[in-house]
Amino acid sequence: MIDTPTLVDQYCHGVLRTELGLGTFETLLGRTGGPPAAGTTFFDTQTGFAVRRWCPPLLGLEPHCPPARYLARRRELGVLEAGRRLLRATGISTYLVETGLPGDLTGPVELAAAGGAGAHEIARLELLAQQVADTSGTVDALLANLAEAVHGAAVSAVAFTSVAAVRHGLALAPEPPGPGEVRGAAGRWLAGRRTGGALTDPVLLRHLLWIAVSSGRPLQLHLGDDDPTTLGDFAAATAGLGTDLVLLHGYPYHRQAAHLTSVFPHVYADLGPALARTGARAAAVLAETLELAPFGKLLFSSGARGLPELHVVGATVFREALGRVLADWVGDGSWSRPDAQRVAGMIAAGNARRVYRLAEGA
Repeated sequence: MIDTPTLVDQYCHGVLRTELGLGTFETLLGRTGGPPAAGTTFFDTQTGFAVRRWCPPLLGLEPHCPPARYLARRRELGVLEAGRRLLRATGISTYLVETGLPGDLTGPVELAAAGGAGAHEIARLELLAQQVADTSGTVDALLANLAEAVHGAAVSAVAFTSVAAVRHGLALAPEPPGPGEVRGAAGRWLAGRRTGGALTDPVLLRHLLWIAVSSGRPLQLHLGDDDPTTLGDFAAATAGLGTDLVLLHGYPYHRQAAHLTSVFPHVYADLGPALARTGARAAAVLAETLELAPFGKLLFSSGARGLPELHVVGATVFREALGRVLADWVGDGSWSRPDAQRVAGMIAAGNARRVYRLAEGA
C-alpha cells in the first residue's frame, strides 16, 4: 500500500454557506455550472457516482445511497456540521483558496476552520483589475493602481491565477504589450466598465500576466478547453525570470500539459479536478500524465468549489488512483517501494510546498 498521509490542495475554492436543494447540488456537480439536459441528471456522471461512493459513509449512511436520501441526511445535520465532517475526512492539511468566484463561498479562514487545516489565498488577476477599474477615473490612475494592486496582493497571497485563456483563448502574443497598446486598451476598457464590461481585451490580459510575472509569485493559468501547447511561446518568454507557471485544469489535454512540464523548468501541471471528473477511470488518466511529466512537476488539487463533497472526492480519488498506479509498478518490479512512497509524497504535498514556499505544516 502506498501511503499519502497529508495533502496540500494547491487549488480550490470555498464551500457554500447555505443549505442546498437537489437542483442546486446537482448543478454544482457539473463542469459548466449549468443545469443538466432535460430528463438527465449530473448524478449520472463519474463525479456523481464518486460522491455517492465516498461521501455517504462520512455522514452515517451506506455507500451509493440514493441522492434524495443523502441530501435529507445532509439537511438533518445542517450545512456547518455536514461540511465539517466532510472536510475533516479529506486528509488535506493545507488549502490554497482562490477567492475570485462570485457567490456565498467561505474564504480561506473559514475553510481552514471547518477542515481543521491551514489555508492561504490565491488572488485572481482579473478580479483585482475589475476592482481597480471601478475606483479609477482615468487611464493613468487605472494603470498605476493596477500595478500597485497586484504587487500589494503579492504580500499576502501565495500565488496569482488568471482566466485569460477562458476569457480570450490561449493564443495570446507572448511578449509584454507596449505602453501605447496598454494605454489604448485601458481607455477602451475603462469606458466599457461604465456599462459593466468584463476584462476580455487581449492586450490588458497580457499586461496583467506580465505584472504578475514581475511579482515573483507563482502564476496559475486556467487552460479552459484549449490545447496548452499553444502556451509554449509564453512559457519560453517567461523562462529564467523566477516565476513558476502552474497549468490548471488541463483535461482532456493532460498529456500535452504534462509534456510542457518536461520542456520548461518553471512549468508545472495541476492534477485536479481531472481525477475527480474521471472517477473510476482516474488511475488511467493519472498513469498517462506520469508517462510524460517529471514527478517533481505534478501537483495535487481538488479543484473543488461550492460543495465540500468535491473536496472529499478530489482527495479520495487522487489517493486511490495514485495508490493503484504506483502499487502496480512496485508489484511488477518497475519501481521500488521506497521510491514509490517518495514520489507519492512529492505529488501529494512536497511539490506544492516547494513551489509556493510553504513551511512544513503551514
